[in-house]
Parts: sequence; C-alpha cells; structure tokens
Amino acid sequence: MGSPAADLRLSGPSDCRQSAPLAEALLRVRHRTEALIQPLEPEDLCLQGMEDASPPKWHLGHTAWFFEAFVLEPHWPGWEIPDRRWAYLFNSYYDSVGARHPRPRRGLLTRPPIADVLAWRQRIDAALIALIEALPRRPAEQARAVRELIVLGLQHEQQHQELLLMDLLDGFSRQPLDPAVDPGPLGTEARWRELTAAAPPPGWCEHPGGLVSIGHPGDDPGFHFDNEAPRHRVWLEPFALARGLVTNAEYAAFIADGGYARPELWMSEGWAVACARGWQAPRYWRGDAEFTLAGLRPRPPQAPVRHLSWFEADAYARWAGARLPSEAEWEVLAGSGDHLAMAFGLLWQWTATPYRPYPGFAPAPGAVGEYNGKFMTSQFVLRGSSVLTPEGHARLPYRNFFPPASRWMAAGLRLARG
Repeated sequence: MGSPAADLRLSGPSDCRQSAPLAEALLRVRHRTEALIQPLEPEDLCLQGMEDASPPKWHLGHTAWFFEAFVLEPHWPGWEIPDRRWAYLFNSYYDSVGARHPRPRRGLLTRPPIADVLAWRQRIDAALIALIEALPRRPAEQARAVRELIVLGLQHEQQHQELLLMDLLDGFSRQPLDPAVDPGPLGTEARWRELTAAAPPPGWCEHPGGLVSIGHPGDDPGFHFDNEAPRHRVWLEPFALARGLVTNAEYAAFIADGGYARPELWMSEGWAVACARGWQAPRYWRGDAEFTLAGLRPRPPQAPVRHLSWFEADAYARWAGARLPSEAEWEVLAGSGDHLAMAFGLLWQWTATPYRPYPGFAPAPGAVGEYNGKFMTSQFVLRGSSVLTPEGHARLPYRNFFPPASRWMAAGLRLARG
C-alpha cells in the first residue's frame, strides 16, 4: 500500500526521474488538505473545541509554515516571507525556531483571513515545484537532503490531515445542533460503515515467541520517521493476539458490568481521570447512538469500539481477562500475513508499550530533530492506522503516540494473552 509520498525512494540519483513523482505527490497531498475544508462554513475555520485540538485554519497555516521554515527559507534563495509574524502564529512546538502563540488560544486567531492563508500556500507550492525542478542541477548530496525534507513535509502534512478531522469531530461534538462535515455516501463515516458491516473474525493468532526484529529495515530506502528506527531485536514469550478488534457490543457489556464504577479494573491515574472527567462511556457515545463526522448515527453493535483512551482500553482488557499487546507483539503478527484482521485502515490500536526511543535512536540534526524525540515520555504507542489516516500514509513499523488520557483520536483496542 502507499501513495507517491509514502513510496518515494530517496536513495537513487537526484534527477528528473525523481523530480516528476515528487512534484505530483506534493500537489496531491497539498490539494487534499485544502479539500478537507471545502464542506466547512467560514465560522468553522477557527473552531477549537479543547486545548489539545487546533482549528482547521491553523492546520493549513502550520503545514504551510513547515515547508517555508524548513525547506524554502534555507534552500530556495530569494524566497520572500510574506509576514514574519506568521511564524509566531503557526509554529507548533519547535523551540529552536522561536517563540509561538499558545496552543490553547489558537481559536482566537481570526487573522490572517483564510484567503491570505490559501494564497500563501499557493505561493509556497509554486516555489516548491520550482525547487524540485532545480534539484537535478544541484550537487547530489544537497539535492538528496532537500528531497528528504520535502518528503518529510508531505508526511507531516498527511499527519495533520488526520488531526484536522479529529479536531473537527471534537469541536462539532460540543455543539447541540450535531453538525456534520461529511454526511454523504463518499464520506469518511460512510466508508467506516462499509468496512465494519461484518463482525470481526473470532479467535486468536498464536505466536511461539522467541527473538524477533522490529522497526524500519535499514536496507529499505522508503520513508520512515526517525522514531521507527533503528531496527533491533526483542525477545518475546509465547503469546496470542485477538484476530479482530473489540466491538461496541463487547464494550457495552463491560459498561453494563460496572466497568466505569470498579476501581480494581483501572490504573490509579486512570481511575482518578475517569472520576474527575465523569467518564461513563467512550468519547462520542450518546445513548444508543454515537457522534460521528456525519453527525449523530446509530451505533452498530458489531463495529469496533472507537475513541477510547489508553486507560479505558487497559481497564477493558483487565475485565476481559486479557491484556493489551506490546508494540513488538503487534508488529510481528501484523507483518506475518493476513492473520491479524483490521490491522490497518479502521482504528489505531493501543499497545501496552510506553513511547520510548528504540536502542540506538538518534534524532535528526537541527530543528527537525524536535519532531518526535522530545515527546518520548508519558505517552503510549498506538499501532496500525485509522479510517481517518490518508491513503498510503500507513506502514508496518509506524509508531503513533498519545498520552494515556487522550481519546479524541480514532483509537480502539485489540486483546492479547500469554
């Protein structure tokens, strides 16, 4: 599986044979980001439902700034920044680049207007295409480094496409009118309903354990984030993973059995969070329905339960007499064939593995080294991909990560035992 952005090989010569697919991938990814806001009203573009989320306009501005700051400004002589104050508005967390607007107050950024942000993006796209076309005339190593930055920018933008939809779902869920962003037959929710119409396969996938290797293969020239490497060996005891994901009906049984009222099932921190926030069900459950990007919809019992925190997933696994898988267990079985159903394209799956660096991990030099490494604490790894993940963005060693109390992502769970 893969889009041009995900499949682009970076080890070959930097010539026109690489420039054309890279330019095509650039325009395809960039245009998709802008297409995501087409169904929105102008008032929606500054919607920020909570401190962890960001408004749609900010996502468009931030992904523009990323290319400007890390690709055009250092590598395209003569690039003119339209307004240097915008770096303060659209920098996310790159401390070495400079100060930034507080994340909880991004919803206050009514200016610059969306027309200016879109015009800025168009100028950046045109400059990036010109830069890509000029790469064959540059020294090979310099051209390679620039290409890698552009591909990183495309992967970064795809991440923000998923984040934009997550954040919209959160913001719309807080409105009493139950608005919808893609209610049609080709929307994300329609695709989810189609993919989950049948119940997950029953049973378990067994593995004998032993010494296994995980992480991005060093001889694979395809893209990977730095946190997916280096490939290394892990010892596993014999284990089994459920073939399918936990369903709404199965999770409803946990609730009916007092799952949210039994502290013995929960980690201490999770119990405190659940009590403080009044958790009684997954994030978007509303009685027998659930809130979705298509508005309020009936909740199919056979569909995988979604929008769970790590604390909820862990409590359910304990109630079920099982546990969450480690990320090594997940990767080994997900990469062994078609035995592990629903590994990709439905829900990110929580693992029991804290988000920490692999042995020998080294962040990239410079500001882009802040991309992943400095977040390797107080979070847990999720594996797979979701229905919100852009096509071609998923891959086997991908390590997503969120704090254990987060539940606005499209996250579910798969049980493990052994």
